[in-house]
Amino acid sequence: MVQISLQKAGKRFNKDWIFKDLDYSFEMGQHYALIGNNGSGKSTLLQTISGYATLSKGKIEWGDYNTETIFQQISVAAPYLELIEEFTTIEQFEFHNRFKPFRKDLTTAKMIEMIGLKAATDKQIRYFSSGMKQRLKLALAIFSETPILLLDEPCSNLDKEGYALYHDLIRNYAMHKLIIIGSNDTQEYDYCTKHINLLDYKVAGNNN
Repeated sequence: MVQISLQKAGKRFNKDWIFKDLDYSFEMGQHYALIGNNGSGKSTLLQTISGYATLSKGKIEWGDYNTETIFQQISVAAPYLELIEEFTTIEQFEFHNRFKPFRKDLTTAKMIEMIGLKAATDKQIRYFSSGMKQRLKLALAIFSETPILLLDEPCSNLDKEGYALYHDLIRNYAMHKLIIIGSNDTQEYDYCTKHINLLDYKVAGNNN
């Protein structure tokens, strides 16, 4: 079982604490929103939870997993995670599947069609609009057969139709997962029942 537990967790940059003394447990099947204004630490906390970043103090535990094995349990869609622009859409799906297998009830062609990129199946990602790239990022994360889904500003660069697609994908393929979203947009996390305001854990200055 995967349960993410933060104990007195803190992350600092130079002299400033991004967040400090955060005690919290994330449970499987629950949906959480990390909220707070820009710079409050939402992205940093998501990177810490995913194992991409380390804490300055405190500790994080992933149940039966550690920093070496948690990678296979987590899928992430975030602005700072880039796609391989030399790949075509289908090549990106096939490459991703080698490391994070997709659901077995969906073919690659079906997944591409569902996100509205059928016409771009053999198109290099370098020629995609920002909205097309975001649709692809969401699909790679949501369709992966992983129990944890981390989303950072999941609807950035999406139009009204893209927002609707996002909610359809979450509702049909991710509601059973542990979902943690970093966002200031209530439309992105309106299905989350638990909210964590990171401003409650922010300490200014060089407090030790």
